[in-house]
Amino acid sequence: MENELEIKTLQEMIDKSKHLVFFGGAGVSTESGIPDFRSENGLYHLKSKYDEPYEVMLSHHYFENNTKTFFEFYREFMINKSAKPNITHKYLANKERLGKDITIITQNIDGLHQLAGSKNVIELHGSIHRNFCTKCGKQFGLDEFLKLGNIPLCTKCGGIVKPDVVLYEEPLNDMTITKALIALQKADFLIVAGTSLNVYPANTFINYFFGDNIAVINLTDLKINRPIKLFIKSKIGKIFGNLH
Repeated sequence: MENELEIKTLQEMIDKSKHLVFFGGAGVSTESGIPDFRSENGLYHLKSKYDEPYEVMLSHHYFENNTKTFFEFYREFMINKSAKPNITHKYLANKERLGKDITIITQNIDGLHQLAGSKNVIELHGSIHRNFCTKCGKQFGLDEFLKLGNIPLCTKCGGIVKPDVVLYEEPLNDMTITKALIALQKADFLIVAGTSLNVYPANTFINYFFGDNIAVINLTDLKINRPIKLFIKSKIGKIFGNLH
């Protein structure tokens, strides 16, 4: 089996770890049918029907100044209600259920880790499943949000309801950052998977892992200024599907 030795090594590292952090990016969810951003077939490389690049349309200033088009784009490309947890999501959730100390730090907003059953999940960039009124703060779930019209308006005060996702030009939540850094500092094993590590400040977080054991599972090389014990160039699901 291809990757057999690497899978065996990864399994041993997981089994020996006491505090595991799984740091995942868009590549974790591509096998659930959710496109990533920067790969060859990613969202940023698709021909857009909009005048602006996707990076611009996912910015705070575009949300403020082109609200109707922002929500049209957001509903079409950022929400995929048919997506289901894949083998990687399920493996991590099952390990946690069996008592493994796992913290998932994800750059994804799809909520698939929680849908698989994981409890200890830190969402750096928010979630499509949480939405809030920018005027009164009223909270809305995804199904409620989708019923609020082309420009979603709060049923309580009429304010615009914004997805609780971090747009370009917006800072990460301070509490979320603190939780992620504490988890990384506590960890003795770090798995980095399915991420380009191009998005600031998330790409700096692994500098707060002080252990020696880092494993990377990615289809492309990463620029990490840290010693890596194990690098597996493969689809993530192919690897996690062979772990126990």
